[in-house]
Parts: sequence; C-alpha cells; structure tokens
Amino acid sequence: GILGKIRLCLTKKLLPHLEGRRRYHEEFASSTSFHGVHNLVHTQSRARRALWLLIVAGCLAVVVWQICSRFIYYFSWPTTTTVVVQYVENIKFPAVTFCNLNRFQAHAVSNLKVIFLIWNIVSAILKKFAMEDKYSQELNDFLLGNQNFSIKEFTRKNGFYLNSSTLLECDFFGKPCYPQDFEHVFTEYGNCFTFNHNNLSARRVSLSGRGLHLLFDVQQDKFTDEPTLGYTDAGITFVIHSPQELPRFDGLGLLTPVGMHAQVAIRQLKSIIQEYPWGECKPDIKLQYRKIYNTNGCLLECKARYIQDWCGCLPFILPGNGTECDLLKFYKCVYPAVYDIEIKGLCTVGTHNSTCPAPCEETDYPTTVTYSNFGGEKAIKYFSTKLKKSPEYIRQNLVRIDIKYHDLSYKITQQQKALTISELLSEVGGQLGLFCGASMITIIELLEYIFTNFCWMCIFLLLKAPEMPQWNNPSQNQPTRKEKKRGIQEC
Repeated sequence: GILGKIRLCLTKKLLPHLEGRRRYHEEFASSTSFHGVHNLVHTQSRARRALWLLIVAGCLAVVVWQICSRFIYYFSWPTTTTVVVQYVENIKFPAVTFCNLNRFQAHAVSNLKVIFLIWNIVSAILKKFAMEDKYSQELNDFLLGNQNFSIKEFTRKNGFYLNSSTLLECDFFGKPCYPQDFEHVFTEYGNCFTFNHNNLSARRVSLSGRGLHLLFDVQQDKFTDEPTLGYTDAGITFVIHSPQELPRFDGLGLLTPVGMHAQVAIRQLKSIIQEYPWGECKPDIKLQYRKIYNTNGCLLECKARYIQDWCGCLPFILPGNGTECDLLKFYKCVYPAVYDIEIKGLCTVGTHNSTCPAPCEETDYPTTVTYSNFGGEKAIKYFSTKLKKSPEYIRQNLVRIDIKYHDLSYKITQQQKALTISELLSEVGGQLGLFCGASMITIIELLEYIFTNFCWMCIFLLLKAPEMPQWNNPSQNQPTRKEKKRGIQEC
C-alpha cells in the first residue's frame, strides 16, 4: 500500500537511472573548480591518469596536513607581546602613600605592650604573623578587661599624624601642597597618608625632572614601634601606585632612612593582558568598592566576604560596610579565619580559574632610587635655626624625598592574539588555493556533491529494505481450528 507508493515515487522521481548517475559524476568532475579532478576523467592514457591521481592525492594530503596544523596551532591559543613607547606632552602623576616606620606615639603605648600584639593580629589579615604563645595569656587578660577597646580609634588618635610639624615642606610641580591634600588610609603601618588620591585634581606634569618634593620630620622622640627596643628603624616608607588602587606595602614599599635625601625616578608601564583562553584575564569581573579591578583589591574583598560570613563582623583594615570587629572577635575568630582562608586556598590570585585572576589592564610604576646624605653644613645650620632644633636632631629626624618622572613617556606592553579567526581563515584559504585551486565555492560544490550521493545511497538502501508484514486484527482474520488443520494437511 503506502510503502509501495513511496517506493514507486522514489524510483521514478528521486533516484536517477544508472546512466544518469554516471553522467552526473562526469559533469561534476568536468565543471568543478577543484583543479586536477577533470584530468582524471578526460585523460585517456592510463599512465597520465595515474600521474594525475598521484598529484591530486598528494596535494590533497598536503592541504589536509597544513589545515590540521593551523587549527591545532589556533587552539593552542598562542599570543605575542608587543612593547610600544609613547611620548606625550604631559602625563598623569601617580598616587603616593607615605607612612612612618614608627607607627604609634610613644606616650600612648608606654604601658600598653599588648597594643603591638593586637596590631600584629590586625595586620595579619594582610600579611601572616606568627604570634608566640608566651604572649597569649597577657593578651587574653587584656581582651577580657577591655572588650570595648577599639584598635581602629586608638590607632587613628595615637598613631602617626601628618601636620605642619611632621610635613615641613611640600611642593608639587612648583606649587605648594599642604597636609590637607593627603588622604588618611589604614595599612599594616597604621596611619598612612596618600597624595593624589583618586585623581581628585587630575595632577599632571609637563616636564621631566620635576614632580613632588617633600621634607618630613619623623620625630623619633615622639613615635615608637617596639615597646622594648624603642624605634628599631627610623624613616619614611612609601609606595607609588595608581590613584584608583589601594596601596600595597608587602614587599613593595620603598624606604628612606633619616638623614637621607631620596631621588626617585619613575616610569609608567601599562600592561594589557588578553582574556582567557589566550591570557589569564576575565573582563567580566568587577570590584564592589573600587572602580578599577586589580588583584590586591580583589583579594582584600574576598577575605572580607569570608570573614564577615564566619565572624559576623568586618575588620576595619578591609574594604566594606559591615560592623567593625571588636578585639575578642579579632583574636578568637578573625585570626583563625584568615589562617583557614590561606590553608584552604579560598582566595587565590593569578590564573583565570582563581578567585582573583590577572587584570585585563594594569598600570605599574617602576622606580629607580638614589640616595645622598641630607644637607651640608650650611643646610643643617639653616634648618637648625628655622626649626629651633640641634644639628644632631636634624640629622636624626629629617627625611627629604623627591619623586619625578624619568621622561614624559609611558611604555605599553600588550599581549595580542598570535592568530585571529580572520587570519586562520586566510591561511586555510591560502593553502586550499595554492595546492588545489579551491575556494569557499569549491567547498560548497563538494558538500553538495557529497550530500547528493548520500541521499541516493539512502534511497537505494530504502528500496532494498524487506517489505513490512501486514498485521491484521486477530478478532476478524484469525483462522478457525478447522482451517488450521486443513492448511496443515494441504501443506
């Protein structure tokens, strides 16, 4: 019935006769733009036909090999790095954060040795600190008796301060600057102060060799950092960073001891990293409290989230708007939580699958620092008279820092794709054209030829399929017992 009609339709309309199929193959070989194929059909000489068969097969093998190698190379996600030096008429000045190596006022911590232990616990959030067991009982006693004590407010009030007595001179590109031009920020050094924070004034310099000029008085007699030894180090530590980034001192801070003049020459280096899988960047990652993504800010926000979930509070040294942790929570919960975060690798940095992958764009400021002794005899006498201090005090407390650009240029290091999609298609097309004279139209012709032959094969297999058995209703067509016996006897 229906199957027979389908077979008849396929035989008459869709499946050509053998002669028609042979003619189709000859026409395809004669008209295709795949060079060399028509020579296999129209050449009468067997030797020449064999030669052309070898040529076509060889060229096809080379094409397949070249195309496969190009695809393998593309899916290895190769990159190239280019370095470009761009010269400009003026250039943005970076942010600079300054800290005193002696974090606390001496009179405030003279009887509070435990304050340094507490601050070490606080700063352990940024840098791991191993506390000795011999201080644990003393710390426990202090915590139980001073539960309302705020290390944040204590540090703000009794840490290093920046005013006219500690910042004696400030000059930026020929214009005076003042302590109010600096923004207060908490770091592992306690109270620190950032110049040119958040690009508020969009400060720029248009001449190399000129920039920020500062003269500090560290006041060693008023500030200390170790309750037993007093000031073990004396001077100013500072870090140069992008105005949109938080300062990071662990291993990156520059030190200027007292009685020294530091000449700091900086360069601007911009790095552009490709997104995964070519590079380790993920452009969709954003920070909650900073406009520009960077790994240090991401790492701090990651720690803040875990600590707030575990302890129900937020350390003031981390970004966020949560409830500030008291001392007991710092010691009992925050400190162990930071240890767990590091041991379990909950906040990782670097690769694309880490918590904080590499930024897509980053600005660094490589520095070159040279030092000289601060002031000659006349300069020492001048400052001694001006500040009404002894020459020895001038040598033991004053620090001069000059920060300037080496030249008005910045270097761009850009990671680029070694092979793009368009270049891959161009190389594939070039290989096809060179060895086979083929193009995209040729590929479409081959696909059409293969599809047509595939359809003919399916029709041929369908026509050769056995007929379906006719299943009837057993209640209407089931033979009786007599008919069964008669059929058996006839058989």
